[in-house]
Amino acid sequence: MINTSKIKQYQPILEILIASISAFIIHKVAFFFLNYLTIENTFQYPLFQVYLFFLICSISIVFILIQVKKRDLNNVGNGFLLLTLLKIGIAFLFANPIVSSASMFKEIERMDFFIVFAIFLTIETIVTIRILNNKQ
Repeated sequence: MINTSKIKQYQPILEILIASISAFIIHKVAFFFLNYLTIENTFQYPLFQVYLFFLICSISIVFILIQVKKRDLNNVGNGFLLLTLLKIGIAFLFANPIVSSASMFKEIERMDFFIVFAIFLTIETIVTIRILNNKQ
């Protein structure tokens, strides 16, 4: 018999996966219509790698927050802030080559990197709010 409470407990991870795949598809379609697909080949990090990096970070953060919630609901917010700060630091290290790049398309790549960062930060924030509001 399948334990539905365990499945429901990890539902936020599935939500992140669905939201990130949807955002990636929309981003690729936007690149297609803006004729940026050829420009993407010059990027330090292809769009897929950027999304994959932030997806792994987001799933890790939410998984840890779910574990923290099991122990103490009051520490979920602090855990979110700490883990997000850590993610920002790691993202800054990855963004450093983009910022210092001499590519003529570095502005587009930089903007895309931070757009993806903002998308995932929004997704994580919404999921964390739902975790905090679900006090079961």
